[in-house]
Order: sequence, then C-alpha cells, then structure tokens
Amino acid sequence: MKRVFFLDDSGPPFGHMLLALGGYLGGFDGNFLWNRIGAEYSSNVPVWSLRLLPALAGALSVPMAYQIVSELHFSHCAAMGAALLMLIENALITQSRLMLLESVLIFFNLLAVLSFLKFSNSQKHSPFCLSWWFWLTLTGVACSCAVGIKYMGVFTYLLVLGVATVHAWHLIGDRTLSNVCVFYHLLARAVALLVIPAVLYVLFFYVHLILLYRSGPHDQIMSSAFQASLEGGLARVTQGQPLEVAFGSQVTLRSVFGKPLPCWLHSHQSTYPMMHDVAAPLTPHSQEVSCYIDYNISMPAQNLWRVEIVNRESDTDVWKTILSEVRFVHVNTSAVLKLSGAHLPEWGFRQLEVVGEKLPRGYHGSTAWNVEEHRYGKSQEQKERELELHSPTQVDISRNLSFMARFSELQWKMLTLRSDDSEHKYSSTPLEWVTLDTNIAYWLHPRTSAQIHLLGNVVIWASGSLATATYTLLFLWYLLRRRRHVCDLPEDAWQRWVLAGAVCAGGWAVNYLPFFLMEKTLFLYHYLPALTFQILLLPVVLQHINDHLCRSQLQRNLLSALVVAWCSSACHVSNALRPLTYGDKELSPDELKALRWKDSWDILIRKN
Repeated sequence: MKRVFFLDDSGPPFGHMLLALGGYLGGFDGNFLWNRIGAEYSSNVPVWSLRLLPALAGALSVPMAYQIVSELHFSHCAAMGAALLMLIENALITQSRLMLLESVLIFFNLLAVLSFLKFSNSQKHSPFCLSWWFWLTLTGVACSCAVGIKYMGVFTYLLVLGVATVHAWHLIGDRTLSNVCVFYHLLARAVALLVIPAVLYVLFFYVHLILLYRSGPHDQIMSSAFQASLEGGLARVTQGQPLEVAFGSQVTLRSVFGKPLPCWLHSHQSTYPMMHDVAAPLTPHSQEVSCYIDYNISMPAQNLWRVEIVNRESDTDVWKTILSEVRFVHVNTSAVLKLSGAHLPEWGFRQLEVVGEKLPRGYHGSTAWNVEEHRYGKSQEQKERELELHSPTQVDISRNLSFMARFSELQWKMLTLRSDDSEHKYSSTPLEWVTLDTNIAYWLHPRTSAQIHLLGNVVIWASGSLATATYTLLFLWYLLRRRRHVCDLPEDAWQRWVLAGAVCAGGWAVNYLPFFLMEKTLFLYHYLPALTFQILLLPVVLQHINDHLCRSQLQRNLLSALVVAWCSSACHVSNALRPLTYGDKELSPDELKALRWKDSWDILIRKN
C-alpha cells in the first residue's frame, strides 16, 4: 500500500496483491504496523474489505466441490455430500474468515481441477468449440494464479499437467484423428497449460515490481544493483557517482553472495590472535586475510591483489560501479578473497569471516564482490581525477538493470530465502496433521476468554484418512484382479474410478507428501489444500461401495443409515467447535480443554 519493496519466504506476490486490492478498494492508506499477531486494528484499517476476498474464495469453494464430483460422473447425492463437508469443515471456515491466503489458494486449486474436467468432458462432444477453448484456457489461468499465490500451488499444477499428459497420450493413439488434428490438439494444450501460465506468472512480478518502487527494510537482501534501482536507500547514496572504477578510486566493496547476511569488506585496528601466514581462524583449509603489516620485522608486503571482472561480456569491458562483479586474486599465493559465511568469536565482534581460498573451484558468489559507493578521491584530487578521465559517466542503474534481471534475482531470492528455523510454539509435523494432534491459536480477546483457533473437525479428518486408505486398497485389489483378467467393474465404471482417484487421491498425495522432504517450519494450515482433495474423495468412495460392493438392498440400507449417522456426527462436532471458529463466546479453561478431541477422549476414558 505504501509502494515499499518487501521480500518474504511466503512465495510469489499475487496473493499479497489481491489482499492489497481489497484494502485499496476499502480506502486503506497503509498506515498500520502489522508487527504483532492479535493487535487491535485502528479505525483506518478496513477489516471488512481486507477479509472479503478470502471469505469469497472460501464460500465459492463449496459449489466448486459439488461441480468437481459431478464432473467426475458421480451422483447428485455424492456431489452434495462433498459440498456439505466443505461447508461445515471448521478449519476451512476459520482460514477463510481471516486475512490469510490458504482459502484463495484452495479456490484456484479447485478451479484448475474443475476447469480441466469440464474441458475434458467437452472434448468428447465438441472439440475446438468456444466452451472447449474457454475451459482449457481457464485451466492454465487458474494454475498460474495458484502458483502465483503460494509455491504450494505448484503441486496441484503438476497434478493437472500429469492428468493432461495422460489424456494427450491417449489422444495420440486415437487412429480416428488425423496427424494435423492431433498436432493442433497438442499445440492448444501446450499454449494453454504451459505458455499462458508462464506469461501470467511473469506478469504478476512485473506488476509487483512496478508497484513497489521505493526502498524498504528488505533491500539489503538484494544485490547492490537491485537496491540502486529503487527510489531512496542506496540509490540516494549512489546518485551522481562515477560509473567507471579506475586507479585511485575510493570504493566500498560488498559481497555478491549476501549470505548468511549482507557483508561489506571491512577492517579496523583490532588484530587476529596470530598474524600472517596461518590458516583462517574458523576455516582451516583457507588462509587468513588481514590488512595488518608489521614493518619492524623482515617480512615482504603481500598486499597486491589482481582484479578479475567475473561478468564482463568482452575484454574491453571496464570495472563499473555496482554493475560489475569482481574477484580479488592474491598475487603472491593465487588465493581468492572469499566470504566463508562463518561468524568470528567475540574477539572478532561476531563479524563474518573473510578468507583466502587457496583452491577456488569455478565461480561462486562467495568469491565475488561489487562496488557500492565510489568517488575519485577528495577535493582538488577528485577534480583533477575527473578532468583526467574527461567527465566520466555517472551511475544510472534504473536504466541499466532490466526487468528480467530484477525478476530473475527476486525469483531466486524467494526460492532460496530461508526463514528462521527455530521451533515455533504452534509448529507441527506432517504426521500430526493427519491425526489432528495440533492446532494454532489465532486470536485471544484481551479482556474475555473468547478466542479463535485453527482446529479441524475430527470426524471429517478421520473419515478422509479412512477413505484414502480404502481407495488405495480397493484400487490395488482391482488392479491385481484385472492383471488376472478378472474385471470386477465395467470398463466405464473402472475409468471413472481411476480418474476420481487420480484427481482426489492424487491431489491429496501431491499436496501432502512433499512436506516430509521440506526443511522448514510447518504449521497445520499447510495441510488444508490436501484436506480439500480428501473431502472430495470421501463421498466418491461411499458411492462406489454402495454401487459395487453392497450386494443386497439390506446392505445398502445399512450403509445409508451409517452415512446419515456419520453426517450428523460431523455436523454436531462442527457446531461444538463453533466458539473456537468464530470467537464469539467466552470459554472457561475446562470448556476449552473439552473442545480438543484428544483431551475429551482422555476425560471420557477416566470417567469410565
């Protein structure tokens, strides 16, 4: 809202821009410090408009769940069941009522799947018609929006690409289509599912960088060239500086690597515990580097370094302020000046260690440096130097740094930026999500005991896990039987069963299993996209059991009675958790403890 550049590890900027659009339409001026969770909003914060988009996304996910199950060719009752479960799931309600992005991510995930299913079904009747193009293009747009909100959207995007690839493979084998027709089909899919998402993804960053043109507190994470392209900050310091570095220039040198912290080459009067030809204090395979020379002892001065421009495009390129990346090679030892990344002990004031790398292996950012501040000496000396260089060119980074250069750097920083990995009070593991053995306290009333927690409906979560296990076992059983040429299902029912599993069970797997490989702090809300696909799978499995496994009317009646009792239980739990979902009721400590399902179960066991 204030056009100040920022960077965090939550992902691409599209979701932030959507929330900002709501604030803009509500007249928000950006004057509020979002630095403490649970802080009371001032009168200038349009809470309603900022929460409108997540709420709409959460509400629209309900009819989309119905549509998806319907497009998978399951019954009206199964589709209504999926919509009902989406409607009463407390975790989804809580997440969509606040200024959070998970409900928007889930909306675009479901929109991408629904659009592709509608496109796939229209393919059978009227390919290349207007609706065919609409749903195919909307699939690519929705996938791009999902990825643009959070990188977690990549999981659903890959799912859609996988299903689309299988469909395309079957299309290639269709002998009723000519080679030209098959080529047009593949080309249309490539443009809609690959080109359009890529273009839109870059467009999100283009708008993002146009909006955020002012310097901010996150600038130092970026390169000097990126910082100088922003208004204020480093650009204010470097404005009017000479561009070309020459003999006699006075410069400040910054490490290009910028990890673990931004680092500038620095020296002071304090010395190392040992001097000169010794190993570096924290990196023994490298040499110590210092600016200290004792002329009272017989030791040759080893203060000559050769400058190598790493990113020069031709031999005629000169050393340029900010733009050039250089490395310094020690003339006597051929060691390269390098930022090791280690912090010196207390005698080194916890500053980052700089060493001489004896055996540099190719280019690495830790050995590259660039000039930030630059001048040609002082007073009369500076004037004479400028006259000698015939009025040198001044720095204008805003013209030299292209959008693609800024986009590439920002993209890389977002992908590699690591947040604080320290344990959080409400952090959890992927295994705890499935058992619902965790929650997140979002808000606590400052004067009463009313509070909002992210807490799931245990009936729905447990049933979803059971449905996933049931589908997996049935699928493997059918697959083994078909290998033995025993077809338990008609071909159309088998194809419907496989597609439903690919979309629903596959959607759960791709949105859940990757978190076991992630080295980052995780929370319960990371599981919500996977949960939505489990919710879609649950009525699918129930209808399949009713249609193909129940052999008698009595069994079907019994299953129906169990489903009604189960739905009643889910609705009862959803209503019981309402005080923690909406935060509209004061709760005593005992009431709060009773709402956690494991605590309630322990109390019940002790009473019995």
